Amino acid sequence: MINRPAHTFHIPVLGLSFSIDTPVKVARYGISSVVSIIDDELIEDMRRYHSEQNNLEFTPISEKEPDYRARRITAYLNLLQDLVDMQVAQLRAMEFTPGTDLWKYFELLPETSADKQLFHQMLHETNSEQQAAMKQQLRALIKPGAVDVNIMAKVDNPRYDKAGNQLPDEFSDALSSLRGFAQSNLSSSLVISAGYNPRLFSYAEQFDDFFPDEYGTLRKTIILKVSDYRSALVQGKILAKKGIWVSEYRIESGLNCGGHAFATEGVLMGPILEEFKQKRSELHAELLSLCNSKLREKGKHCFTAPPQQRISAQGGIGTAEENNFLLEYYGLDGTGWGSPFLLVPEATNLDETTLHDLAAAQKEDFYLSNSSPLGVPFNNFRRTSSEAQRKMRIQKGRPGSPCYKNYLRSNTEFTDKIICTSSRQYQNYKIKQLESMNLPADEFEKQVNALQEKDCLCEGLTASVRVKNSMKLSHNMSAVAVCPGPNLAYFSGVFSLKEMVHHIYGQLQLTNKLERPHMFINELQLYIDYLKTQIQESKAAVEEKQKKCFSKFKANLHSGIEYYSRLLPTLPHNAFNMVQLSALKLQLAGIE
Repeated sequence: MINRPAHTFHIPVLGLSFSIDTPVKVARYGISSVVSIIDDELIEDMRRYHSEQNNLEFTPISEKEPDYRARRITAYLNLLQDLVDMQVAQLRAMEFTPGTDLWKYFELLPETSADKQLFHQMLHETNSEQQAAMKQQLRALIKPGAVDVNIMAKVDNPRYDKAGNQLPDEFSDALSSLRGFAQSNLSSSLVISAGYNPRLFSYAEQFDDFFPDEYGTLRKTIILKVSDYRSALVQGKILAKKGIWVSEYRIESGLNCGGHAFATEGVLMGPILEEFKQKRSELHAELLSLCNSKLREKGKHCFTAPPQQRISAQGGIGTAEENNFLLEYYGLDGTGWGSPFLLVPEATNLDETTLHDLAAAQKEDFYLSNSSPLGVPFNNFRRTSSEAQRKMRIQKGRPGSPCYKNYLRSNTEFTDKIICTSSRQYQNYKIKQLESMNLPADEFEKQVNALQEKDCLCEGLTASVRVKNSMKLSHNMSAVAVCPGPNLAYFSGVFSLKEMVHHIYGQLQLTNKLERPHMFINELQLYIDYLKTQIQESKAAVEEKQKKCFSKFKANLHSGIEYYSRLLPTLPHNAFNMVQLSALKLQLAGIE
């Protein structure tokens, strides 16, 4: 069951739309990527767009039809698979000529790849018959990248019928998305992010594709995006006790990432990866025992051979040296490169204005915001049309957004049904409440500013692909939001796919002239800054429980610094040094 992808990196999910059709752009080159499947309206429009681009028949799935959300998702994923299959068939039929997709497939492979080495041998082969045989062998070795999908576990609101009655659980946002994937023709992975959703985990049991067949093969697999080992173990055991195997853990930096930032309690990336390295075999054995036991109990096929369980990492990786160190020292099976691909139009979706604003951005343009209606810190970019629109609405005395899509609803403070904290409805209610409380002027202003920082991500994170492709706008809204990680400050320019892949593999250097600390040092600084902010924003009289949390956070950061001190001899030359660690240790000591 060992499945070795063509590349050692993947492109993680990027917002709601930035990677919505990335498989059509990169899968034929063996590069795996992840598609968000929450926004069925966008998905339906993308199915229309790609059907028209490829002269394929398009039959719309109306919101009036039963189970339309899941059916839209299934239809789109089937289309992606069909398009990738068609592209790969065309690629295999090509001649080995520079500039063709066939040539590009092998050109992009890492130099360590056996397939790449065979490609070089073929090019230098002088015997025509032998060369022809090698070409056929190479064509047979072509492996398209996976078309994986993402569900953010926290985005799982109920749905209602036209009469306002709540529909059964299986029609909720996350469960209907899972069903859409499960019923598709894809043989790929569901990436579950943003924590544990009990009913989502349980619902996966309804679909045979998540269980092994008589050969021990899984048609569809589960990938969990986790922030630490404990989370991986706990969630892995919950799934194993249902007979469901976790085929990969994707460890993401808590703060040095794009999109929503789920900070740990000060536990840093290096120590987290070390724990996975030390306990990897133990984790696999425990979960396999639990999983097979449940499979036997269910009367299903068991794993007769140990199934693959990949470990990968993502968040803030910026150089080939960092990438190689993670793969070699921690024994990772792969890495994720997200935000840098926002600057690669061949791979992702950014409208021209936002693309060039990102390409020319300064370090201070990237910041951790409170923009998300979910109440989770959100990595943001200051120079967006969505941010300008938010400020303009405030100036006009109409703060908040019209709420059409409802994916990020979470509040029942003023209403029986949940509404979104970025909505105009909620913000009007909340401002009236604050006005009635007779707060001191500075406190009132602080709370209003915090409230009005919330932005409509449902619309903002999907606008870019529509603008780029001249598609119909969603509810006539064109303001673009984008959510790059802070690591993007070290990349300037617009790059080709070949340039970015060669950067990852060390054949090219794309980072800009800014002095860029090692990813571990960057993350440590982000956590120190985060702790300072949390303490400053806490109430003057900090509760005892809060004090303990801050103390634990600080202690974990100290432990991380000590770990990096011990790690120094194993690091590549000039990765970082004791002077940098000592300076950060002093910063941490100064936080009260």
